[in-house]
Amino acid sequence: MQTRHKDNKSTEPQRKIIHCDADCFFAAIEMRDDPSLRNRPIAVGGSSDRRGVISTCNYEARAYGVRSAMPTATAHRLCPDLLVVPGRMERYKEAALQIRDIFFDYSELVEPLSLDEAFIDVSGSPACYGSATLIAEEIRQRVFETVGITVSAGVAPNKFLAKIGSDWNKPNGITVIPPAKVDDFVQYLPVDKLFGVGKVTAEKMHRLGIQNCGDVRAYSIYELSELFGSFGPRLYDLCRGIDQRPVKTSRNRKSLSVEHTYAADLPSVQGCLGQLPALFQQLSQRLHKLTDGAAASQYRVHKQFVKVKFNNFQSTTMECVTAGTPRIAVFKQLCSDSFQRGDGLPVRLLGLGVRFEDSSMDDPQQLPLFTH
Repeated sequence: MQTRHKDNKSTEPQRKIIHCDADCFFAAIEMRDDPSLRNRPIAVGGSSDRRGVISTCNYEARAYGVRSAMPTATAHRLCPDLLVVPGRMERYKEAALQIRDIFFDYSELVEPLSLDEAFIDVSGSPACYGSATLIAEEIRQRVFETVGITVSAGVAPNKFLAKIGSDWNKPNGITVIPPAKVDDFVQYLPVDKLFGVGKVTAEKMHRLGIQNCGDVRAYSIYELSELFGSFGPRLYDLCRGIDQRPVKTSRNRKSLSVEHTYAADLPSVQGCLGQLPALFQQLSQRLHKLTDGAAASQYRVHKQFVKVKFNNFQSTTMECVTAGTPRIAVFKQLCSDSFQRGDGLPVRLLGLGVRFEDSSMDDPQQLPLFTH
């Protein structure tokens, strides 16, 4: 008797998973920092005369067939006008950490997949009235305003569907797959979209007449196991939209911050300083919640920082080494110093934050979105 799931219903509380994926991340940072690169095919990678490869490219380059991991020489043959710029990992890490901090504003359950993407479980988040869709939209808007790049997002009851959703309306899009629509969405999903189905497996499926998940459902779990080995049971679940994997993070957050964009620009340093007590109170409350109990030893404050964005959308961040409980006097001094960098420009956004001690020095090529 077949005893696997009959459907994707569960008595457990419905999960709300968001998958965020930055659009052509490295290239997006290069275009942000040098607007003259926009609207022309560019790529980040190594030189063709040194057997370099493409790390990523913008959508103008992709229109010519340029892809990540492609030899730079091949990319130039496909797109003779392609401009290849060297990577700047420290710059990408800086932007990635900003994005990471935004994710953590909505949940402590943030799981990185690579430098430019992550899962966020917002099932219990009170933000945006508990709406995962509104949270995803707010995250996308904040990343655009704070970091200056676009992020695509998928919202679904599980990781499998959320990841597919983030790729569905790229670039700069969002796809929401509510529980009631899972079955219809998955039924017509091409098998090529399934995680774990590579070129060889897809070709085998096509030879069997399997084009979409609805076709896979015609096979029992035992038949799928005979055809596809250990991947069979997983395939049985995926074609029904079932994915019970939890969102889990193995890393502590490296910083905590609060910020506010003001409806009316703050015209003076006195005006900025007047806003600090309210921000400091918010930060203190969040810090107390994070470090309450056993977690205190994991989060020892190492630095305080202030972020200021002026009305011309240029921003600056200043920080200093500190220890113990954050002090508002330190934030005031950092704020005053930051304001001077704007040459008198009004301020549209203020942020306060702390950085925690970090004894690890992970390889930035591995999980740089969540490491220093």
